[in-house]
Amino acid sequence: MTEAGQRPLAWITGAGGLIGNYLVQTAAASQPGWRVAGLTRQELDLLDFAAVRRRFAAERPALVIHCAALSQSVACQARPDLARQINVEATRHLAELASDCRFVFFSTDLVFDGRQGYYAEDATVNPLSVYGETKAAAEAIVARHPRALVIRTSLNGGRSPTGDRGFNEQLRRAWQAGQTARLFTDEFRCPIAAVETARAVWELVGLGLTGLVHVAGGERLSRWRIGQLLAARWPQLHPRIEVASLREYTGAPRPPDTSLNCARAEAALGRPMPRFTDWLAAHADEPF
Repeated sequence: MTEAGQRPLAWITGAGGLIGNYLVQTAAASQPGWRVAGLTRQELDLLDFAAVRRRFAAERPALVIHCAALSQSVACQARPDLARQINVEATRHLAELASDCRFVFFSTDLVFDGRQGYYAEDATVNPLSVYGETKAAAEAIVARHPRALVIRTSLNGGRSPTGDRGFNEQLRRAWQAGQTARLFTDEFRCPIAAVETARAVWELVGLGLTGLVHVAGGERLSRWRIGQLLAARWPQLHPRIEVASLREYTGAPRPPDTSLNCARAEAALGRPMPRFTDWLAAHADEPF
């Protein structure tokens, strides 16, 4: 193996978040040929374009994996201008800087309106939320990059540095506070452990895949069923769940079924994406 200083450098933005943190953690085992710089918001503000340009020129990464985003739908709805600055303009700037290197961009199943479900990569996007709109706009920008890989994913779970980024962490916090979780029986996603997302993405990078690919869990589950699975895992929290329906929901629009067809990723990886129920059972003794 070459010396560390001779290995190509990979930037991972959003390293303080859920998926970005797992990408940093799994890099050495998944792709030992890369040096990794995990960039947090505190270390490099992606909206400070001059600072980003200076650091990019100094370090010359050969790969940029762009995970950083304003990803909470409620925050995006409340501050759409900020969501567009972070999710669209910062992405545009990074993609332009990285025009001569490889670029991986994380997007979301929420670019779809949820009327169909089991979406393939070539399905028409029609986002209902500001978050989905900004991600769809960023996808269109990144699609012009000749060496880009766009990863659409779904609900990711795990342990984030801040303890509040994974869907499991949000539920656990609610139950620890004695709250009752109201979960939709008619909203469907494809949940996945973020460590599995990270490993799959590193493999796809190693294969040199480009274009658009769906990386999500291999099982379509309702929010209600996800809550049941996690409640069974944490009986010590005395979890409480109430049935809810999108028909009664009065907040920002939510797509009912954004389940993803991951056949392209599965063909490239040579294995099916993990079913969340099976993954939880196989990792029953591990923190989640």
